[in-house]
Amino acid sequence: MTGDHQTLALLLFSVFIAVTLAITTWVGRHRRGSAEEFYAGGRLFSPIENGFAIAGDYMSAASFLGVTGLIALFGYDGLLYVVGFLVAWLLVLFLVAELVRNCGRFTLADVVAARMSERPVRIAAGTSSVTVSVLYLVAQMVGAGSLVALLLGGTDEAARAWTVIGVGALMVIYVSLGGMRATTWIQIVKAVLLLSGTVALTVLVLMRFHGDVDRLLLTAAERSGHGDAFLAPGLKYGRDWSARLDFISLGLALVLGTAGLPHILSRFYTVPTARAARRSVVWAIGLIGGFYLMTIVLGFGAAAIVGPDAVRGSNAAGNTAVPLLALDLGGGAQSTGGTVLFAIVAAVAFATILAVVAGVTLASSASVAHDLYASLRHRRGKARSEVAVARAAAVGIGVVAIALGLLARDLNVAFLVGLAFAVAASANLPALLYSLFWPAFTTRGAVWAVYGGLAPALVLVLLSPVVSGSPESLFPDVDFQYFPLQNPGLVSIPIGFLAGWLGTVTSAEVPDEAKHAETEVRSLTGAGAA
Repeated sequence: MTGDHQTLALLLFSVFIAVTLAITTWVGRHRRGSAEEFYAGGRLFSPIENGFAIAGDYMSAASFLGVTGLIALFGYDGLLYVVGFLVAWLLVLFLVAELVRNCGRFTLADVVAARMSERPVRIAAGTSSVTVSVLYLVAQMVGAGSLVALLLGGTDEAARAWTVIGVGALMVIYVSLGGMRATTWIQIVKAVLLLSGTVALTVLVLMRFHGDVDRLLLTAAERSGHGDAFLAPGLKYGRDWSARLDFISLGLALVLGTAGLPHILSRFYTVPTARAARRSVVWAIGLIGGFYLMTIVLGFGAAAIVGPDAVRGSNAAGNTAVPLLALDLGGGAQSTGGTVLFAIVAAVAFATILAVVAGVTLASSASVAHDLYASLRHRRGKARSEVAVARAAAVGIGVVAIALGLLARDLNVAFLVGLAFAVAASANLPALLYSLFWPAFTTRGAVWAVYGGLAPALVLVLLSPVVSGSPESLFPDVDFQYFPLQNPGLVSIPIGFLAGWLGTVTSAEVPDEAKHAETEVRSLTGAGAA
C-alpha cells in the first residue's frame, strides 16, 4: 500500500485508540472499585445501550473480515457462517437470556453452581470459560495481524507480530483500568462505527451494479472461476463425506455455541432486570441481523469487484477482502477516494478487534478471579480482592492470546472463531441447560458435562487437519492427524451432553428438590436475583 494509505489509516487508528483510552481513563477515575462495578458495570445500562454493546461484542473480526472473505472465496458455502451466527440468537433469546440474568451474578459458573457443590463446579466452568475466551481472542489477534500486513504491503512479518503484541497490551489496559463500564461504552462506539461503515460499503457495492443483485451474483460467479458452482452448495463443504460432515459440525457449533460464550453471557448481568436482558437481546438481534445481511452483499461484492484471486493473493485465508473492496470502490490504489475509504474501513476493522478483545478478556479474567481464585483462596494465607486478581489475570490471558495469535496467523479468523464456538457448545452449553431445566442434575453431572465436552473438543482439534497433516495446518511439516474433521462439534457436543447425563445417573448425590424449586422460581420470576 502507498504511504498515503498507511498515514491516513494509522492516523484513524490513533484517533480511535485515543478516544477509547480517554473513555477508559474517565471511567477509571470514577469507579468505586466494587466487584459489581468491575464485572457488571453497576448493572446500570439500558436495554438499548446493552443491545448495542452485545452487537458490538458479537460482530467481531470473524464477522467483518473472516465471513466476507469466505463468501468471496467460496460463495454459497461461506453463507453458512452468516446463517449459523444469526440463528444462534433465537436459542439465546428463548432459552438463556432471562434465566441467566435471574440465576447468576457475574459468570456462567454462578448459574451452574446455584444448586450444586460450588467448588468443583466453579473450577470446571471457570477452566472452560477461560479456554473458550482464549480461542476467541486468538481469532481477533490474527485479524489484527492480517489487517496491518495488508496496510504495510503484506511482507513485514515483524510489524505484524508487533501489531498482535500491541493489541494484546491495549486490551489489558482497557480491562485493568475501566472494567465492564468502559468496555461497554467502547463496544457501543465500535458498534455504531462498524454498522455505519458496513452500510456505506453495501450502498456503494449496490450502486456499482445499479441495484441489480442478480447482476452482482452472476458477476461474482463469473470472476470466481467456478461458474454456477460458486452460487450452489458444495464448493468448500461438498468435496467428499468428511467435508459434508464438517459442514454439519460447523453448523451445530455456530448455532449452539453462542449460548455458551462467556463474554456474551456476562452481558446479561449489566442490565437491572431480566426483562431488560430480554429487550437487550431483541435489540441485538435486529442490529446483528442487519449487519449479517450486509456482509452477504460485501462478500459477493468482493468476489465480483476485487476477484477471488486478488483476495487470495493478499491473504490466503481471505481476511483482507473487505479492505480491498473498499480500496476498489473508492477509486483504486492511487486515488484519493480509494485511500480515504480504505483507511476508514481499516480503522473500523481495527476498532472492531480492539473492542471485542476487551470484552472477551474481561469475561475470561472474571472467570479466573470469581470462579477459579474464589474457589481456591481459602487455602491461602491472605486473600487478595477478586478485582485485583481479575486485573492480574487479564495480563496472563493477554500473553497467552498473543503467543497463540502469532502461531495461528495464517488461518481464517471466522474458522478460528468456529473452533471457539465448538468448545463453548461442547463444554458450557450442556452444563448450563441441564442446570436450568433438569431437576435431577447433580454436581458430578455438571463437572462431567464440562470436562466431558472440553477435553474431547480440544483433543479432536489437536488431532485434526487444523494442527497437522496438510499445507494449511499450523504445523505443515508434521502429521499426527487422526481425526478427519476440522471442526469437532459433531462429535464433542453430543459427548458433552452424554457425559453430563452419565455423571448424574451414576452419582450417589441426592438432588436437592427444594434448591431446584427455588432456582426455578428465581429463574422464571427474578425473585431474589442480584
